[in-house]
Amino acid sequence: MAAETVLSSERLRRARFAVAAVFCVHGAVTGSFATRIPWIQEHAGVSAGQLGLALAFPALGASLAMPLAGRISHRFGARTALRGLLALWTLSLTLPALAPNVWGLCAVLFVYGATAGMSDVAMNALGVETETRLGRSIMSSLHGMWSVGALIGSAAGTVAAHTGTDARLHHVIAALVLTALGLAFCQGVLDPAPAEEEEAPPRFALPPKSALVIGAIGFCAVFAEGASLDWSAVYLRDELGGSAGLAAASTTAFALTMAVARLAGDRVVDRFGAVRTVRVGGVAATLGGVMVVTAPHAAVAMAGFGLIGLGVAVVVPLAFAAAGRSGPNPSQAIAGVATITYTSGLIAPSAIGGIADATSLVFSFGLVTALAFGLVIGAHVLRTAPRATAAAPVGTDAAKSAGPVG
Repeated sequence: MAAETVLSSERLRRARFAVAAVFCVHGAVTGSFATRIPWIQEHAGVSAGQLGLALAFPALGASLAMPLAGRISHRFGARTALRGLLALWTLSLTLPALAPNVWGLCAVLFVYGATAGMSDVAMNALGVETETRLGRSIMSSLHGMWSVGALIGSAAGTVAAHTGTDARLHHVIAALVLTALGLAFCQGVLDPAPAEEEEAPPRFALPPKSALVIGAIGFCAVFAEGASLDWSAVYLRDELGGSAGLAAASTTAFALTMAVARLAGDRVVDRFGAVRTVRVGGVAATLGGVMVVTAPHAAVAMAGFGLIGLGVAVVVPLAFAAAGRSGPNPSQAIAGVATITYTSGLIAPSAIGGIADATSLVFSFGLVTALAFGLVIGAHVLRTAPRATAAAPVGTDAAKSAGPVG
């Protein structure tokens, strides 16, 4: 029995590292694409306005396709589904650089977003499953690994752009490398099978009520994150007279703050619990928002943006974890929360700009501050009962690895 326990614990640890590596690969695709957007814009011959239209299509594709992930996982098994969906996502990196015009770019970005969303749901569902079996929080660090992957992809893309490498060649090489890594890492993830009596989820379904409530918390966090990431540099430059270098540094600092907070967040969640962590984070983000809108100079605003990043960093991982435990169908609930958060990320930058045009950028971040305070008020919805894991049939990898964890 002792040997089985050690083996089970070891298997779970391997699965935890494998799913973390999958998150890193997923993030690396995003980072690789983002750094070559200027090249893609020039190659496709699109204006700034047309590019803005095209960049809405990834979120649209993701939102429409994410509900399919649960059915695919049920049909083919969680590990096989993740392997296939992640490969589609990594290979889709080759498409945007091939677009000949704005309409072609919109079409390929729709596909790019659809594969991103489905693989996102599949990997988060397996992340929640692994967290449940381990009996401790890991979702925050998994999302931190996604941020690490995005930084690695961005760094490689920056080198490629600096050396004048054709984005088509860069993305083909990156896609092949990331596909090979993704397939290798997927071998190590858990493969929980659904209970025999569990029905296949519908192809399309409205998110369950629990996902809507949890998603509202994710909406507040992602809105604050997207607004700060996209507008912090503009805020420092236009409102506070910061230099171009200082403004750019604020964006980088915000992204690094998010990544570090997520990597360290699991220990905080294990010690204080999800509800208290999000509530304290909401207080920090609210204080950061107040510092931004009242800042007399750029340094205070930069500190405020840092507090916003620190405060909202773990909210989305915890929202996914809560959704995965909120009902009998984790993938469907996670897809619902993911759809809401993707929508928030889509509308945040344009909403901030629209409000700023009508009023001021300071007023826009007053709204961000109010949404951050929403985390304090609504944190209690993340208090969900742990989902039972005993339903995994004996003989599956999940059942074999579900022994006591030391």
